[in-house]
Amino acid sequence: MAFEYSEDQVRTLEWNEHIQTRPGMYIGKLGDGASQDDGIYVLIKEIIDNSIDEYVMGFGRRIDITIDEKTVSVRDYGRGIPLGKVIECVSRINTGAKYDSTAFKKSVGLNGVGSKAVNALSDYFKVQSIRDGKSKIAEFSRGIIIKDYPETDTDERNGTLVTFTPDATLFGNFHFIPEYVEKLLWNYVFLNNGLSIYYNGERFFAKNGLLDLLERNINGDALYPIIHITEGDFEFAFTHLSNQWGEEYHSFVNGQNTTQGGTHQAAFREAIVKTIREFFKKDFEPGDVRASVAAALSIKIQEPVFESQTKTKLGSQYMEPNGQTVRNYVIDVVKRNLDNYLHMNPQTADAIYQKILSSEKERKEIAGIKKLARESVKKVSLHNKKLRDCRIHYNQNHERRLETTLFITEGDSASGSITKSRDVNTQAVFSLKGKPLNSYGMTKKVVYENEEFNLLQSALNIDEDLENLRYNNIVIATDADVDGMHIRLLLLTFFLQFYPDLIKAGHLYILQTPLFRVRNKKETIYCYSEEERQSAISKLGTNPEITRFKGLGEISPDEFKHFIGTSMRLDPVMLRKGQPIKEILDFYMGKNTPDRQQFIISNLRYDEID
Repeated sequence: MAFEYSEDQVRTLEWNEHIQTRPGMYIGKLGDGASQDDGIYVLIKEIIDNSIDEYVMGFGRRIDITIDEKTVSVRDYGRGIPLGKVIECVSRINTGAKYDSTAFKKSVGLNGVGSKAVNALSDYFKVQSIRDGKSKIAEFSRGIIIKDYPETDTDERNGTLVTFTPDATLFGNFHFIPEYVEKLLWNYVFLNNGLSIYYNGERFFAKNGLLDLLERNINGDALYPIIHITEGDFEFAFTHLSNQWGEEYHSFVNGQNTTQGGTHQAAFREAIVKTIREFFKKDFEPGDVRASVAAALSIKIQEPVFESQTKTKLGSQYMEPNGQTVRNYVIDVVKRNLDNYLHMNPQTADAIYQKILSSEKERKEIAGIKKLARESVKKVSLHNKKLRDCRIHYNQNHERRLETTLFITEGDSASGSITKSRDVNTQAVFSLKGKPLNSYGMTKKVVYENEEFNLLQSALNIDEDLENLRYNNIVIATDADVDGMHIRLLLLTFFLQFYPDLIKAGHLYILQTPLFRVRNKKETIYCYSEEERQSAISKLGTNPEITRFKGLGEISPDEFKHFIGTSMRLDPVMLRKGQPIKEILDFYMGKNTPDRQQFIISNLRYDEID
């Protein structure tokens, strides 16, 4: 069959149409707000980035942010957009001051696209610039100007105010999770000492940069006081934790959280090993030096190159065009400062030495087990019935990498429904054979000795670190009954014990599946709670057909595709500050049955018992 290809098939899109048609190029994935890398948070970040650039250039020490349900307002007190260019700066691609290095050096917003993307992807977008007693306002909808106000006199302080409501036709029934917004704002103040951000009236402020960031984010006991060094364009802080196996990094470039790392993070990891080896004059294994490390690092680079508009991974090799390499710069700063610090703080040096010896001993103890486990994985990988893989993976440079999802299911019937209805490009399924082992209190040997855990770890590709993680979203999909809840707890225990950084990075979720189907001949409504069921009954009128789903296996593949598609509901698993992992696991999963029994008795709600 011949396909026609003529002038009629060639189409030129307007700037806003291109952003709406290919939002992934500008904000990553869309999403409804359940994931911290969903597009609605990128929209907020893009606007704040412009305000941060003003602060970095020395203008405005305060930013006011308000989120009222689905509408966001960001007000800074910088110089304000030049009044004659307000409309162009938010609606014309390739217009902005970021191209002029004399106006913005080492800025976050590099290519003048961010505010335009927010405009194009918002149902309502309003920009106001206040500059030297004059004010200019313009309003847009989906990138199209709907009202251009004339300039007026004002006694307000200089700055820019942007208000927007994301487009519900693109983002669905979205919602902002306060913890995600707060994490974003804390990172801004940690990286910009002296900056105050007010979010719905609450002040975010930090005095000690990355030291404060690390203290706020680590869940566990530091083996020695956090080492915090700042020199020139590089700042870092790190310590080793007593109860963590993997490596944990919070890395930034020009204030942008590079969650996927890049050249700066690779150089830092190399520098830590190099410096400690030379200090102790011992050829330690790199993994033994970095095991259990928690670190934060921030670098400022002129004209950095990122892998995408969402700027999650640094690709730059040089600090500035034709300048020193990022690798050499980072290694030089770390080596000189860390070596001095260790000489001046022998107790810290000894704590690091003892930790390395402990990691070395543990590695050697499980080396044989790991080798056998890897051989076992290789044998079953060709015909691994537990994993139905997808074609695209998170560790690939693909425009849909953020959509990659692994569903962990219980039993063949549930995994069968998901497997038949999934998107084979981005969604994979890992099937559990029953209830997994309670791993609480066990060493990491169990990850390799237990076949199911070993296969799961191999599927995720997180044996060494998170850099090669194969799926962005790891979704626990169990039945909403007692057994399903128990399996969910056992899996959470596994991840909290051995891979807490996976949770801290926002990769773990619980799948919400409907409890009821309410329908008549004209309409079908799926309900996730008793309240939604009552609302559906009221909407559909008298005597609708009501089905109660007891397990995922009861839901047909044709129906299931609605629950794991664009309208998928996910509950993120989050670790909040002040929630010690050890104490939580000890209470819920330890051998303290009488304590849990008393807790249940004390918290029974008798009004709900028939």
